[in-house]
Amino acid sequence: MERTRLTVTTATQTPPHTATLSHQATSPRNPLTLWHLLSLDAPTVAALWTWFIASANHLHLPAVSIVAMFLAVWMLYAADRLLDARLIGTSNNGKLEARHYFHNRHRRSFLAGILSASIALAVLLPRFEAAAIQLYLILGGLLCGYFILIHATSSAHRLPKEIAVGLFFAAATFIPTVARRPDLRISLLPLAILFATACSLNCLFIYAWEHSSLPQSDHQAHAATHLALRNLPLLTTGLIFLSAALTRLDHQASWPIPFAIAVSATSLLLLHRRRHHTGRLALRSLADLAFITPLLLLPFLPR
Repeated sequence: MERTRLTVTTATQTPPHTATLSHQATSPRNPLTLWHLLSLDAPTVAALWTWFIASANHLHLPAVSIVAMFLAVWMLYAADRLLDARLIGTSNNGKLEARHYFHNRHRRSFLAGILSASIALAVLLPRFEAAAIQLYLILGGLLCGYFILIHATSSAHRLPKEIAVGLFFAAATFIPTVARRPDLRISLLPLAILFATACSLNCLFIYAWEHSSLPQSDHQAHAATHLALRNLPLLTTGLIFLSAALTRLDHQASWPIPFAIAVSATSLLLLHRRRHHTGRLALRSLADLAFITPLLLLPFLPR
């Protein structure tokens, strides 16, 4: 009964564009699309880069760190999309994408998954090092505050979401390494900034692709976001050259990290140039797939 009412509301109050997204969300056609709709893309990237950053610095992370990273990021992304899905049937319906309709349709399953992941994290927490727990508590407090800010207020003074995601995502993946090797904090800082920039560009490209057909004035994006959107190719090219230069010139850096960042940024730029020949849902999935570049460097990592 509830599902029928939702279908009627969507059909009568939303444009064809929204109806198409809803249909895509309920009938995923390939594993890559399902990977995105299930909110598995970002957790996969986070877990992979957490392991990769440590391995590039001659550290062997216990499996608990990788699993906990995957679970924590999945919970955050699933919860964020469920909260966004509250807009279904409202005047802000046009801001939603296929992932939001998919989460709304399977709300109970996602809520059960979030509860299960929370329990699993609670079990894994005692196995973490004290230094890592302290850093994650600080990051978690900042993240919770920002989470509340973006979903409970419309403050124009908040940090742009695209930049915030990049900063939080990069910080989370570097924490396990710097918690075990505090002496690497200074040397890894430039790499963390480059990775945060790449993650922010990922969000900006996705925003540009998902809103390309809608008037810019219809979206309450931050002024910094609009500025970045007008210069995406230039910003990405700059990141590629900086990462490549660090790979080549800074012999004290863990060269696989900036190299992987450069390749990921290049992939985003290529996707951007092919955006008119690729479906929006596929583009969204491929944008995160562009960050599995650490797999290409497996033969070059310390053993």
